[in-house]
Amino acid sequence: MRQTAENPTRIPVDGVELDGILDIPADASGLVVFAHGSGSSRKSPRNNFVAEVIRDRGLGTLLFDLLTESEDQVRENRFDIPLLTDRLVAVTAWLGNRDDTRDLNVGYFGSSTGAAAALRGTVRPDNSVDAVVSRGGRVDMAAEVLEEIRVPTLFIVGGADTEVLELNREAYERLSCEKELHVVEGAGHLFERQAELEEVADVAADWFAESLQ
Repeated sequence: MRQTAENPTRIPVDGVELDGILDIPADASGLVVFAHGSGSSRKSPRNNFVAEVIRDRGLGTLLFDLLTESEDQVRENRFDIPLLTDRLVAVTAWLGNRDDTRDLNVGYFGSSTGAAAALRGTVRPDNSVDAVVSRGGRVDMAAEVLEEIRVPTLFIVGGADTEVLELNREAYERLSCEKELHVVEGAGHLFERQAELEEVADVAADWFAESLQ
């Protein structure tokens, strides 16, 4: 069994503290930061399942709350993509200042609205990211930066999530980086069946294992 250092932590950002869980396998070659979707958190069972599979590939993971509990009570904050992007970039900078994470290549795994923040974060001039994966992403909310993305980018979408799939196909055509669109046949927006979630996790883990070496 792989040894993993699990560290519940509080991350100081913009005058607040965000709750997170940092897991780093021994000899990790990279670290995947999760950007959750609207109304979700570091406790998301779907993202925690994906994170476990990613760690089995020798990569670290950070699941954290983009908003404090009080901020999350204001519904508008959940859709404030510039705010969520600022938080994601600030947390990435925090990782870059830690002895145990500063030398790791970083990837973003974004879900729903969190995917928009992840895509926007990859093009920030003050940020360093090496790969991004979007799961059921609202990639249309990052439309103005799609042509600027240079890191390997994977879109994973459920085949039955027709509206989001169409948005992803349109966005995919605008990407000029290394890219892939993976459709999980029959899956809806939440990938509710276990086999669907396993497919998401395996495809994402493969992408990061290749991109974050």
